[in-house]
Amino acid sequence: MLKREDKHRILILGGSGFLGGAIYKELCPYFRTFGTYNISNRALEKNNHFFQYNFEEDDIYEILDIVKPTVLISALRGDFSKQVLLHQHLAEYVLHNPVKLLFLSSANVFDAYSKFPSYELDKTYSHSIFGHFKIKIENLLLRLPSDKVAIIRLPMVFGAQSPRIQEILHFFKANEPIEIFPNLVMNVTNDSKVTQQIHYIINRDKSGIFHLGSEDLVHHDDFVKEIIASYDLEQKAKFKQVYTTNDERYLAVLPKFNKLPKHLQLKSDEILADLKL
Repeated sequence: MLKREDKHRILILGGSGFLGGAIYKELCPYFRTFGTYNISNRALEKNNHFFQYNFEEDDIYEILDIVKPTVLISALRGDFSKQVLLHQHLAEYVLHNPVKLLFLSSANVFDAYSKFPSYELDKTYSHSIFGHFKIKIENLLLRLPSDKVAIIRLPMVFGAQSPRIQEILHFFKANEPIEIFPNLVMNVTNDSKVTQQIHYIINRDKSGIFHLGSEDLVHHDDFVKEIIASYDLEQKAKFKQVYTTNDERYLAVLPKFNKLPKHLQLKSDEILADLKL
């Protein structure tokens, strides 16, 4: 019988980023887990499970040959066109090797739709450059055998160390207004829940499209103000209201077909409660 940690060899592309690092911490006690980092990092240079890798310049095949992953997780950030090229290479690798690819996508693949929340099988349609880029990679991966791909669409991701929270606190400390979108209806998530959900998807060998957001919907302005309140900063915070439309606009990804177990679902107030800990 295989040891638990030998069941999978996992390679996280973007393993030094906010979400990639959180995924690494979640998975490394259970599986042989490797990651990549781009900018020189003394701590990661000493970690023989991390590889320095610049996807805009370096060849990924050398790392793939060393790790021989059974699961690839794409959590990269950076140049869009170079990422598309990399994912073309990854798709070719996945097609010819016993490996599954988990791709972190975004609710922005639906940002041209504004009247309703979006579900897994809805047609993607975006007005943004970011949304177009994610759709391009999704479409590339959806041509692979269905059991070899999991597309994970995420709404806005929060968490104490998340870039979104850090940006809010930066604006507050700089005495600058924090942008809020009063007409934006969305769902949300945080790093701790996303990593548990990805762990489950890997463990149960799940594939397909997953919408990993909160069960409930929130208004962007209300949620940001609640975040500020959770840090007891509401008395001094300044806000800049941004109206992109006169009507309510939805940017929410809800599950209809690939629902995870109850203990892996979350509501927006759990995210706020985590910030208060």
